Amino acid sequence: MYPEVRAAVAADTSPDLRAPGFDLAAHRGRARLAALAEPREDVASVRDVDAGGVVCRLYTPANPLPGVVVHAHGGGFVLNDVDVHDGVCRRFANRLRRPVLSVEYRRPPEHPFPAAPDDMDAVVAWLRDGGLPGPYAAHGDSAGANLALVAALRNPGFFAAVALVYPFLDPRNSFPSWEQAADTGFDPGEATWYWEQYARSEADYDDPDLAPLRSDRLHTLPPTFVATAEHDPLRDEGEELARLLAEAGVQTVGVRCLGQTHGFWRHEHFPASEPLLRQVAGWLDLHLG
Repeated sequence: MYPEVRAAVAADTSPDLRAPGFDLAAHRGRARLAALAEPREDVASVRDVDAGGVVCRLYTPANPLPGVVVHAHGGGFVLNDVDVHDGVCRRFANRLRRPVLSVEYRRPPEHPFPAAPDDMDAVVAWLRDGGLPGPYAAHGDSAGANLALVAALRNPGFFAAVALVYPFLDPRNSFPSWEQAADTGFDPGEATWYWEQYARSEADYDDPDLAPLRSDRLHTLPPTFVATAEHDPLRDEGEELARLLAEAGVQTVGVRCLGQTHGFWRHEHFPASEPLLRQVAGWLDLHLG
């Protein structure tokens, strides 16, 4: 790991979400307040919209180019919200020079699978009905990348492009990188807990709308960008997705960010965050222009 990443991992004081009596609501509230206290870029317009019954936040930069990028936030399906991702969505909209629609999908354990992908479908239906002019791209990080991917698989032909940052795809944590990157602050036990909150039962683990690596519809995807991090336990499942897509004939670009671990993309104090943000924005520009 690069020095700044080692330092961040060593300084990590994240609580054990699995501890008996853990107050998930309070933890979510603290994360929201901490994110909103951070400095944020100005964007020409930021407003909340009702997208087919799903609350979303629309970020519109000055003099926007045509198109909308639908963003699903990460957080193991359980954590984070549009407020936590407010800062990075502002940055993303400004780099894209296009509107970003951040989706406040329902989260488990209160709303297990398939509530989140159903909410993504509702947003797609709203866009189809004229909610915002296209063309459209799907984007997400971690669990949000799972949801963005599933939205594209459920709605073939709707998105012009899909961009995924260290996607969270395998509910059984079966790839070697879970052992190789075990000391990076994201362990298999935590990942298993997220999947347990998201799935209604283990039978859902074989549903391609939860575990999209199992999908037989990968060939229907538009051009897809997949970014992974070298020291991320999710590295191998993201790179397996890129391999499967390329084999299925999908125009695919896969990049591995050296020296990085899970979560770096959202935090601008990591030197690799801004370059990846701009790389994704530039790649999306090729397909939305």
